[in-house]
Amino acid sequence: MSPASGPRSWRYRWLKWQAMAWLVIGDRRRAALVFDEMLARFPGDPYARMSRAHLRAQAGQKEGALDDYAQLLESHPRHGAAAWFNYGFLLEESGRYDDAEHAFRRAVELDPKLDRAWYGLGLVLIRAHRFDEAVQALKRNTELQPMSPYGWYQLARVHMDRHEPEEAAKIIRHLKGFEPKVAAQLERETGLAV
Repeated sequence: MSPASGPRSWRYRWLKWQAMAWLVIGDRRRAALVFDEMLARFPGDPYARMSRAHLRAQAGQKEGALDDYAQLLESHPRHGAAAWFNYGFLLEESGRYDDAEHAFRRAVELDPKLDRAWYGLGLVLIRAHRFDEAVQALKRNTELQPMSPYGWYQLARVHMDRHEPEEAAKIIRHLKGFEPKVAAQLERETGLAV
């Protein structure tokens, strides 16, 4: 892509401005059409590819979004942890757990503080019954997001799956301090009275 035809060209900037304007006023359909035009003119553009993937995911067009993310990450593998997380999220939703694991691992490799990617990784490891690895991923998630109940909840469930009720009870006690409803739910589900 030469400077005259790439992100510095007036045509590229004009199209990008149009897409942003359509998004600001809430017309995602027209924004998507602009991203289509951008990709027709500038096929390797990561901004247009990721933006269209995001719009497709929001519209429930999972296969199209997955295709856009795959193309983006194939041509720009270091593009960003957020893109890898979004790709992993869609892969997990589509039941492609091995691919989702790879995407989440790539996301945390690029950004070790991306708590959502640690959580997603924990979930796919739970599905694979790789509980030791799931514990490590979920512990990292709870270190990064200590006030979010989701990682704690899953961590307690994994401890129960590993036949470690004392560890699950510690988590329930911890949750009672800031998420009593989640703690009560875990008590019901696990049969632990803490």
